[in-house]
Amino acid sequence: MIHTVDTEYTDHTGVAAAFVVEHADGVYVCETNTSYAVPAILRTIEASGHTAEQVTHVIITHIHLDHAGGASALMRACPNATLLAHPRAAPHAIDPSRIVAGATAVYGEARFAELYGTIEPIPEARVRAIAHDEAVEVGGHRLRFLHTRGHANHHMVVHDEAAQAVFTGDSFGIAYPDVQPEGTPAHRPALVFPSTSPTDFDADAARESLKAIVGTGATSAWLTHFGRVDNLDAIAASLDAQLARYGALADALDGSGVEGEELLRQAAEAVDGFFVELLPEPTGEQASLLDLDRDLNGQGVAVAVERRRYRRARAAKA
Repeated sequence: MIHTVDTEYTDHTGVAAAFVVEHADGVYVCETNTSYAVPAILRTIEASGHTAEQVTHVIITHIHLDHAGGASALMRACPNATLLAHPRAAPHAIDPSRIVAGATAVYGEARFAELYGTIEPIPEARVRAIAHDEAVEVGGHRLRFLHTRGHANHHMVVHDEAAQAVFTGDSFGIAYPDVQPEGTPAHRPALVFPSTSPTDFDADAARESLKAIVGTGATSAWLTHFGRVDNLDAIAASLDAQLARYGALADALDGSGVEGEELLRQAAEAVDGFFVELLPEPTGEQASLLDLDRDLNGQGVAVAVERRRYRRARAAKA
């Protein structure tokens, strides 16, 4: 059985989830959100009839702090668990100093503490880096891990073959319940959008990741933002079309020659237009909910253009 934990990230429901999955030897947890989510995760484990000592694995899809910020706190609470992470994410779980310093520089110490709490190193012996297409047997569940670029270069998804479920992190879009059209079935969202946030956005890689997720044959996808979805083919088609537009936007901006603040302004303006097409008349609460994603997606496109130009400049000097 899979249990969804609403982590109430930034004090909002239906925004970010963690998942507790029962198996023959106990439970594993996929995603941790922040340290503030750990009590809710532990309550869900207890409600499932298990204890923290019976947590065999904690899995993070990538190192972004709304997915992995609570990993160290959860690992402290679950003494027998092993952390499973992408090879590029695992070193940051063992030594989170660069992640913490970068986020603190953006938010300031007080706001960082308010958002994420305390993030401590996880002992290296308790962290396992997982290769692409590697499988791990856990209490009668075969977990197959696929590296999925596009959102982040340190991203992976988890296909639980026994549950016919795939935990997708940010590789299969965002589907907030509170922005769905009235009457939309809970597990078949109609409004889904990609996360193209900095710093690794790559439209082509993201589209390939969609194919890999659908190609697992899973009957359900479990989105960190937010919850179980069953209409995988429809979601993949929608996201693929949107990502094609994001990629075309990056191409156009790259060719335009605009730089700096003007590049960011034009990217943000175009992305705002994409969101208006998705939800033409949002309520005030819906608009507020989407503000951060809209801003991050615009930044992601602009940064992708800047990274292309940087790589070309380096190649020209080589």
